[in-house]
Amino acid sequence: MKALAARRQDRRAPLVLLLLALLLTGAVYAVATPARADASRLTATTDDVEAGRALFMANCSTCHGTSAEGSDRAPSLVGVGAASVDFQVGTGRMPMQNTGPQVIAKDVQFTDEQIAQLAAYVASLGAGPAIPTAEQVDATLGDAANGLALFRTNCSMCHNAVGAGGALSEGKFAPSLLETAPEHIYEAMLTGPQSMPVFNDANLTPEEKRDIIAYVAEQQQPQPGGFALGSVGPVAEGLWAWVVGIGLLIAFSVWIGAKSS
Repeated sequence: MKALAARRQDRRAPLVLLLLALLLTGAVYAVATPARADASRLTATTDDVEAGRALFMANCSTCHGTSAEGSDRAPSLVGVGAASVDFQVGTGRMPMQNTGPQVIAKDVQFTDEQIAQLAAYVASLGAGPAIPTAEQVDATLGDAANGLALFRTNCSMCHNAVGAGGALSEGKFAPSLLETAPEHIYEAMLTGPQSMPVFNDANLTPEEKRDIIAYVAEQQQPQPGGFALGSVGPVAEGLWAWVVGIGLLIAFSVWIGAKSS
């Protein structure tokens, strides 16, 4: 007993206890935190990271800097995560074609493998949001009705009630979502590109993000009922009624008057 008491009074005991507590906390966190990375896309090897670094140096370092810490022309990529790279490069927004109020989506410049390699390299620079799994973006597993309520509360003021897009201030705009891939919708909510706010898992849970994707997926299907008129609601419908409808009535009235005289 005296020997045990002597060990407890050793000056190194608090340090040992602190290290044990830190190890235990890390182990519990690793077990409790759900894996968010898609193994098929994010199981990166050292070769993937090196290939991504080579692609980065050849295509991105001019603006983002050779260490990816940013410059006066582009922000730092340290800590942005693989999801941000997959969104920006996977939608063709990067490499950026020219400067302007907003980066425009264009034809994708890299293959899927190269995008994964770039994402692996940037992810190696610092922790950040991972590319969503196939399950997280599977619209068939989502609740479109709940997605409608969430979309109208959080997204419709910029993207329009059906995701058709809309104008913002200073030459910016919210792009249409009617041709956007599910994983890119999820990544945009997760990373908040350009004018879009970040919807982390505290704002919208992964299940709620999937519900929104389910709702948008329904809007991407062919819509019955005639002309969509841009799916912008009463603005386009009112313009059609005034310009075309009343215009035809006036023309018909003039024709009747000409025939009667």
